[in-house]
Amino acid sequence: MTQKHTSATDASTPINVVLVTLDNHVNGAIVRAEKRLVHDLPGIHFRSFAATEWEGDEKSLIECREAIAEGDIIIVTMLFMEPHINAVSDALAARRDHCDALVCCMSAPEVMQYTRMGRFTMDSEPSGPIALLKRLRGTPKDGKPAATGERQLAMLRRLPRILRFIPGTAQDVRTYFLTLQYWLAGSEDNLARMVNLLVHRYAAGPRAVLRQIAREQPPIEYPDVGIYQMEGRQRIVDSADGIAEPEEHSGTVGLLLMRSYALAGNTRHYDAVIQALESRGIKVIPAFAAGLDARPAVKRFFMQEGESVVDAVVSLTGFSLVGGPAYNDTDAAQEMLSELNVPYLAVQALEFQSINQWRDSPMGLMPVEATMMVAIPELDGATGPMVFSGRNRDDPKRSFDMSPEMERIDRLADRIRKLVTLRRMPRSDRKIGITIFNFPPNSGAMGSAAHLNVFRSVLNTLTALKKAGYVVDVPPSVEALREALLVGNSERYGAEANVHATISVDDHVAREPYLEEIEAQWGPAPGKHWTDGRQLFVLGKTFGNVFIGVQPAMGYEGDPMRLLFEGGLAPTHIFSAYYRWLREDYAADAVLHFGTHGALEFMPGKQVGLSDKCWPDRLIADLPNFYLYAANNPSEGLIAKRRSAATLISYLTPPVTRADLHKQFAELRSMIDRWRTRDPRAHDTQLMPLLEAISAQAERCELSHSTTPERIVDAEPWVGELRTQLDEIETALIPFGMHVVGAPMSSDERAET
Repeated sequence: MTQKHTSATDASTPINVVLVTLDNHVNGAIVRAEKRLVHDLPGIHFRSFAATEWEGDEKSLIECREAIAEGDIIIVTMLFMEPHINAVSDALAARRDHCDALVCCMSAPEVMQYTRMGRFTMDSEPSGPIALLKRLRGTPKDGKPAATGERQLAMLRRLPRILRFIPGTAQDVRTYFLTLQYWLAGSEDNLARMVNLLVHRYAAGPRAVLRQIAREQPPIEYPDVGIYQMEGRQRIVDSADGIAEPEEHSGTVGLLLMRSYALAGNTRHYDAVIQALESRGIKVIPAFAAGLDARPAVKRFFMQEGESVVDAVVSLTGFSLVGGPAYNDTDAAQEMLSELNVPYLAVQALEFQSINQWRDSPMGLMPVEATMMVAIPELDGATGPMVFSGRNRDDPKRSFDMSPEMERIDRLADRIRKLVTLRRMPRSDRKIGITIFNFPPNSGAMGSAAHLNVFRSVLNTLTALKKAGYVVDVPPSVEALREALLVGNSERYGAEANVHATISVDDHVAREPYLEEIEAQWGPAPGKHWTDGRQLFVLGKTFGNVFIGVQPAMGYEGDPMRLLFEGGLAPTHIFSAYYRWLREDYAADAVLHFGTHGALEFMPGKQVGLSDKCWPDRLIADLPNFYLYAANNPSEGLIAKRRSAATLISYLTPPVTRADLHKQFAELRSMIDRWRTRDPRAHDTQLMPLLEAISAQAERCELSHSTTPERIVDAEPWVGELRTQLDEIETALIPFGMHVVGAPMSSDERAET
């Protein structure tokens, strides 16, 4: 790309300052900073470009590359993803020796090497003051930074003071550290001071006159660990003393925010979450920590004397509790969350697409968003992923600031309120719904789940709940439990199991908010599933404060994946009515889906990052959802976790044993044994019928084998091939029996599980 040179002769000399970073969170602050800068530097042009824009907007990438080619001072931060690096790497390399300064920080090594500030370059061997950069980063161990965020920030503040009186390249290194300080405390004041410093130090050629006008000012320091305040002159404080409790205080929630967003004034999405929670009587502690380690904020504001002072923690950062997009320390995060011992939710602000793109997308979150913002926090133990904000391209005044997605925020606040209420409620008052499954229907599968003895496990669960202080009427035996659920009054209603409650057609029509969509798929209410034409049946039975219900038919038993992958479908009338009844009529405080697996999480909608148009979200709504899931099926467990806001409780698969040979396989082995012990003097005409019988039996066993040999002399390798296949089948390990929740396993069973 041809490098362009600017020229001017006075203090109004044009100077192009270009910022290339990951996202747009500081864009509003940059606009405000530029207005300050033009007072003293009227020729300045300060532009920012976000890498998250490039994938779906080729024009923005072209504009960024053009700006780099014309940039006089270029600042690059937070470029660590390969597609982003590849998009501008050649442009940075081409401009490096033609601009006044190129500052690359907090990025991948291949980006950092482009740094050139006076005599300081990043691609040279570290020596003297340059070696201090390595000390700031620390020596990695096992892929994790050696220094904590707190120590790194403390060192970052000390180094410019140490280097201040050292001449030569040390002054350029000092400027690099100061630039980092300005950026990490990126308010509009500090962004303006950052540009002033770089112009003062490096403006060259016709722009050199500006070095006398721009001046160095120290970075304004803000608390590294603190509280965000929606109102008041000071939005960033270091104490939670000013947080008032709502009049009807129903609980306390700790919010984890991004300090950089708060400093940049990009906080409308945070404000909306805080207001939604406070309007529900919840005290909110909005805390942040500098860097990408939230533990200092958690320890300082969410804990007291080693005990949690909050009822739940919600991360609005989009990152792991300890770490960022480039790494995470799962062990440290899990240790911290174990000390907290409260629900931990991680929700998402869209960075790689706009709100409208997400709404229109059948996928929901893009793969990179699902990986960074959902999968990595899940490793810590986060649950309940939900989009709560994004950028609104329809609002030109705020197109770069985060906009709250109010419907999602209301859903989030409702879910948090239910979790907080559940935690504070005495166990004796809690009402629990247990949902068992019936798939495939009409085949004796009611109360079945993968590798799980459901009824014995349910009985053990009821017994444990009663022992823990819940009000439960525990049946005397597994048979009594099965009889109460599967038989009961079923004959009177002509139903598949005991009918615990009925929902009249009029009531269903009046209360079903998505009736039009359901009727478009299944016809007028009440449909054909679990109904007598006048009312819908809720199958199940209460045992004290525990209701055990049967999940209704989903309607696509012959092709269940259609629900997930074919748009425009809807659950049956009774499926929607069952979950509405569980939430509103029975008023469950939580639901436990019992075993692998049901149909709720496979209902139509986005894959991850659901909206109010997605059926799993509609059906579970704000009800706390716990899901007993087989440990050997993590992929489908994640679907339940992400699409039905489930907290997974894993159960083991049963012990394994040798498959051995049964029925036709055993008969085939017997025939092969007869062949191997044949009389070597037997004539071919005597052996050929046995060979043909072996071939026919192998066909019945569906074993693959080559064509039956026509001569006895050629038969030995062919029979040997069949024997090898039988040996593999016989020695294969298969599950033996069913797992029982609450029943201890023997040492032998544990060894074989």
